[in-house]
Amino acid sequence: MPVDVRIVEVGPRDGLQNEKTLVSTADKIELIDRLSATGLRSIEATSFVSPKWVPQLADAAEVYAGIERRPGIAYPVLVPNETGYDRARAAGVAEIAVFTAASEAFNRTNINASIAESLQRFTPVLDRARADGVRVRGYVSTVLGCPYQGAVPVADVVRVARALHEMGCYEISLGDTIGVGTPAAARAMLRAVAAEVPMPALAVHFHDTWGQALANVLACLEEGVAVIDSAVSGAGGCPYAKGASGNVASEDVVYMLHGMGVRTGIDLDRLAETGNWLASKLGRASGSKVGQALAARG
Repeated sequence: MPVDVRIVEVGPRDGLQNEKTLVSTADKIELIDRLSATGLRSIEATSFVSPKWVPQLADAAEVYAGIERRPGIAYPVLVPNETGYDRARAAGVAEIAVFTAASEAFNRTNINASIAESLQRFTPVLDRARADGVRVRGYVSTVLGCPYQGAVPVADVVRVARALHEMGCYEISLGDTIGVGTPAAARAMLRAVAAEVPMPALAVHFHDTWGQALANVLACLEEGVAVIDSAVSGAGGCPYAKGASGNVASEDVVYMLHGMGVRTGIDLDRLAETGNWLASKLGRASGSKVGQALAARG
């Protein structure tokens, strides 16, 4: 079990991109600034994908320009290709993320490319990032199941994660996009990947569709993973996976970690306040049990 865990807050990007309620640019900026005050070290700010595909994040440049970037905090953004990279760099971005899937069927539906084609598409992006001194994180989605092909062979997850690492991604986030994984499956998948990619270069990313996300996080912590993706207020879903619910809530992950004596550097009360504020903007209750409990306690 790690003694210190870094939370990668993905609410402003992965969370908001699939919320039905459109959040204003000003509120997105306020969300990130509020998160910056909680002690988080990594906040995924937005995505420079085509507004045609993700209209919720069409204001990526305006959001990135408007946030208060604090020392010691990384503000990565997602980019799909060189065009996205150009837009991100023009906005002053210093860290990016690229994404592919372990499922061929999901990849073709999501980004209209095979896994091999998606990796080929990233090559010039990684080359330019290396030359520009820009750090690159890699996402592998559907690591525990796909809405189109069902089961995903662990060997495919390993192959894609290893490829991204060898291309130069400093960290690989392993995502259960549709939230079907259980602790034993999550543990086995992580072990298999860690045999090919060093554990310090791995992160886990669980959606809570089937209520297994916290249990899966714990199983992976016990294997030694020390980076966890989560979204404040449990925001999100997946636009290409019907029925997938939001990410595991950051508040719930932090509460569990602090209860086990694991350091995060995060002020849980401030984080929960931010989650409840976001929920009010989305017109619904917080997706965080901890956020709800703290609000009820007053």
